[in-house]
Amino acid sequence: MIVEGTVSGRSWRFRPADPERVAAIAQRHGLPEILGRVLAGRGLEPAEVPGFLEPRLKDVLPDPSHLADLDRVAARLAEAVIAGERVGIVGDYDVDGATSSALAASWLGALGVPHEIAIPDRLAEGYGANVAILERLAAAGCRLVLTLDNGTSAFDALAFAAARGQEVVVVDHHAAEHRLPPAYGIVNPNRPDQDSPLAHLAAVGVTFVVLAAAARELRRRRFPRPLPDLLSLLDLVALGTVCDVVPLDGINRALVRQGLKVAARGERPGLAALARLAGIETIEQSWHLSFLLGPRLNAGGRLGEPMLATRLLLASDPAEAEALASRLHEMNARRQALERALTATAEAAVQPQLDRDAPILVAAGEAWHPGVLGIVASRLVERYARPAFVVGIEGGVAKGSGRSIPGVDLGALVIAAKRAGLLREGGGHAMAAGITTTADHLAEFAAFAAERVGPLAFDEPEPLDLDGALAVAGVTAELAQALDRLAPFGPGNAEPRFCLTDARIVEAREVGRGHVACTIAGATAGRVRGIAFRAGEGALAGALARRGEPLRLAGRIKLERWRGEVRASFEIEDAAPGGA
Repeated sequence: MIVEGTVSGRSWRFRPADPERVAAIAQRHGLPEILGRVLAGRGLEPAEVPGFLEPRLKDVLPDPSHLADLDRVAARLAEAVIAGERVGIVGDYDVDGATSSALAASWLGALGVPHEIAIPDRLAEGYGANVAILERLAAAGCRLVLTLDNGTSAFDALAFAAARGQEVVVVDHHAAEHRLPPAYGIVNPNRPDQDSPLAHLAAVGVTFVVLAAAARELRRRRFPRPLPDLLSLLDLVALGTVCDVVPLDGINRALVRQGLKVAARGERPGLAALARLAGIETIEQSWHLSFLLGPRLNAGGRLGEPMLATRLLLASDPAEAEALASRLHEMNARRQALERALTATAEAAVQPQLDRDAPILVAAGEAWHPGVLGIVASRLVERYARPAFVVGIEGGVAKGSGRSIPGVDLGALVIAAKRAGLLREGGGHAMAAGITTTADHLAEFAAFAAERVGPLAFDEPEPLDLDGALAVAGVTAELAQALDRLAPFGPGNAEPRFCLTDARIVEAREVGRGHVACTIAGATAGRVRGIAFRAGEGALAGALARRGEPLRLAGRIKLERWRGEVRASFEIEDAAPGGA
């Protein structure tokens, strides 16, 4: 079934689901029929459902020894723990880097191993390990250094360290060139000589695997003291995994599912303090991490205080946690203002490219704030459904961030451009990448990227995939709780989307910056709260303003908890005229 004539211009397409499989799933596992339909529509067989609903790490984690250098690195870490060596940690300034750093520091700290954390300043030092940081760690007595969520492309810095006898272990997930930098070990499931089922892990997931292997090695060596419970640190792994927008299937699904259970206990003072400022009573859903906590944690790195997020995640004193959380909350408000202003400028800059149907957008300008380039690129991708780079130019140097769409591997594109001599520096993964070049080479890079991406069919926007249709009266707290069993949602496990067939808007009002809140009534029964994010003054806002007219609404059923009350709401993505 296809729904046309929507206000967005996108058709709605219902996922096919075999009725016999739907019935088998629902009956065998005691699930509502609509959940059976969602699961069948995602291709699950009845026997696969228990493992999907309650994924267990032991069922999905392969033997980590298949990873190149893993056993060598685990043995070296075990030696450092036994000897009480001081270990250096070089993290990244985003959430994946901060959680990786906090995870490693928590594990080492629990074992009494001294350690130093260094996070490069995005504005002054750029991304990843550099000579100055490695020198600083060497001066602090760190002969062994872990680079987490970076290091795969740090050729000069790692060559410098190797020449001085410093042992650097790279723990990363970014796309690699055909050659690798000189390091004691490089554990990266995406290195060119590696074929791994763990290729979709975020860096914090790779860090978790490395620490698990080190713990196994310590047990093999009969280490006399109790080892830290790595499962109790899965809240960090869930946070970094969700915020790095990696596919939430397989092992990532298990890590996030179990990590959310840890986060819901509220035992990490820093996350608890930040959650209160974000209006979250209990951290229990993946969107809490990605939309509410992640941007606040990222704000420090974007605006010149890269250690704030890691310090918050490691804080044990509630007063310190409150102070750090307040600082990040305030910085996030500043980041939002910068983002809004630059997004408008970037949208104007790419208009000529849209007019000629460019397959990839490249927006660039003098003195654009480097801390918000990546998120502005995300906004362009959201609005125009094509990959985008946003680049700031200063002193003839062009530095920028790119974000992608499924099917366009930015990490591979950037590596190819670097090989072609169009970039000084660059790296990333399929959905996000960073570049450094000269202003003079930017046009060549844009042309190269457009040729590599090739023509994409932008004339016909991708349809919205729907998992089912129901009346407004069917949007209940019970259904929202049942659907929540399918979480976490994200790439690789899209949140179920439904069509409300008999909707009428009772009242609507603008809230926040361009959002529309409304009350949705059914033709004969039922009412539910609705929200349309970033509807602004566009066609969707116009449709919601016509009170009483019959509508079909496409969107997601949300589970809300507040002061002990459980209720359902509906997040509206699109509308079409008609309805029951």
